[in-house]
Amino acid sequence: MEYNTKQLQIIEVAERLFASKGFAGTSVRDIAQEADINVAMISYYFGSKEKLIEALFSVRMVQTRTQIEMILQNEELTPLQKVNIWIDMVIDRLMSNQCFHKIMMREQLSTERTPIISGQIMELKIRNMELMKKLITEGQEKGAFRHDVDLTLMVTTLYGTINHAMATQDYLKIIQGKEGVEDSQYQLYLRSALSTHLKSIFKSSVSNEIAHVNQ
Repeated sequence: MEYNTKQLQIIEVAERLFASKGFAGTSVRDIAQEADINVAMISYYFGSKEKLIEALFSVRMVQTRTQIEMILQNEELTPLQKVNIWIDMVIDRLMSNQCFHKIMMREQLSTERTPIISGQIMELKIRNMELMKKLITEGQEKGAFRHDVDLTLMVTTLYGTINHAMATQDYLKIIQGKEGVEDSQYQLYLRSALSTHLKSIFKSSVSNEIAHVNQ
């Protein structure tokens, strides 16, 4: 579904509030006040708070799918280059869009999950996995990737590593001796460090080059 400028503005405001106050703790009136619009406009555009968060997930899913499909369709890239671009894409998406990330983490860690959000998260994960599987399968068909790749653990490693790094930045600064580094500068450092680390892990996990060397 295509959303107009006003709808996207409302979605962005709702995303910030859901991230800071939680879905249950955010009212339609809160969103309307923050977006400087009438409550009736939210009802007109979305119908309900539940439909609004569905729209939020829809926007994020389309963005992710579009990015991965662009990588898949680029025939000038090798399979490993595509994986490396995918890794950087995920790092940038999680670190740049931390409000959406907080919504997902809050829901997944909650003991009282909201069915509408849980369903959206599951759909998002499944769609992402399907697209990632295409990426790996293409490399396998071209002989660049091994056929014993465990995609589930690859994805767990990718997202788990990034999520842990984001959640423990204060701790990481201490053990890395970077307490005095400004947050914006540390974010740049962390992006780079994660990119290098994860690309190294994934190359050793999927590439036939490593397997051939070890034979």
